[in-house]
Amino acid sequence: VVHFPYQMTLGAIRNDSLIYQMGKVVAGQFKRAGVQVNLAPVADVNNNRRNPVINVRSFGENPENTASKALMYMKGLQDYGVISVAKHFPGHGDTEVDSHSDLPVIRHSRTRLDTVELVPFRTLINGGVTCIMPGHLNVLSVDTEQNMPATLSYPVLTGLLRNELSFKGLIISDAMNMGGVTKYSVPGDAEVRALKAGMDVLEYVEQPELAIKTIVERIKKGEVASEIIDEKCRKVLAAKLW
Repeated sequence: VVHFPYQMTLGAIRNDSLIYQMGKVVAGQFKRAGVQVNLAPVADVNNNRRNPVINVRSFGENPENTASKALMYMKGLQDYGVISVAKHFPGHGDTEVDSHSDLPVIRHSRTRLDTVELVPFRTLINGGVTCIMPGHLNVLSVDTEQNMPATLSYPVLTGLLRNELSFKGLIISDAMNMGGVTKYSVPGDAEVRALKAGMDVLEYVEQPELAIKTIVERIKKGEVASEIIDEKCRKVLAAKLW
């Protein structure tokens, strides 16, 4: 396959149509390999030089430039038949903790989120991105509960992403075995909470059999409506059909 530069390098390109062409080539490589979903682009605004996990994966520190580059990458993928996943909602750029090992806390006001972190995600949603991946981030201006990752947060996934930003596509989790989730919840219960918060697809579940068993038990108890499973199944099947 063609090895393209990191997104930070691509962020310096002035002609955004080149990013679209790259997305097209990446889509072709994916399709030849039989892969239908690309967990890209990273839509985080890289505004913290001490960030241990996003850094060169971001298009840069400018929200508008990040938005335009991410949009072109997404369109290049989806115009050529590969599902794009924008991440890590609502923005993992200004953190000093790696969510693979612990839960980063985002303390910014809603005004700040609206003018920086959410800019690329709004652009991608309006542009028709199929999937969005939330980050394992404790976003206190949206959900005041301590140690609550966005992955399990109803105010973040349903309140902000679905209702406020009107995102109708698939919400796919970051890996459920990462410390940002596992340090503050237990397998089985974490998956139920993600489901109730608005998650459609769970990625890298630590104990899949336990997760399914726990969800089925909660449905039988009436804690989770079986219609929710039907709805999410239809959405996944619609994406597969596309």
